[in-house]
Amino acid sequence: MPGRRYVFLDFEALRLCVVVAAETAVVYQQQYGGTACMQGQVEGYLLPVHGGPASHCGEALAMLREIFERDLGGAGWRGGALPGPLMARLRGAVEKIAVEQSGQTAGDLLSREHKPLVLDESRLGEMDEARIPVITPDGPGLLVWNNSD
Repeated sequence: MPGRRYVFLDFEALRLCVVVAAETAVVYQQQYGGTACMQGQVEGYLLPVHGGPASHCGEALAMLREIFERDLGGAGWRGGALPGPLMARLRGAVEKIAVEQSGQTAGDLLSREHKPLVLDESRLGEMDEARIPVITPDGPGLLVWNNSD
């Protein structure tokens, strides 16, 4: 499609972010899937995760890395839901991450309300290391971080 812009997410500066799926003509690209080194794209817009003093983003990222790098061996995961206890830990990690709700006008942002992410279990087939389907206050999105390879 003419007019699209492509942005590669460079995690040297970013730790963790959410891309909300939307028709924006901006396509974010990212490597995911552990040592499988998959290349993914999603059209949408980038939402920063809450990184304030009460944030649990660092703890959540550590939990996500532990699940995918240690428990699943760093080779990625393509197969829907994780085995029982890992699935519960994944839900818990995702719920520790909050994003600011966007608005239709600049005035809508005055409250700066943060909402926790929710694992989108209807899209688990899209899940892999460094790429988790989530539901944001603005709709479906992907939680992404630096691939471990």
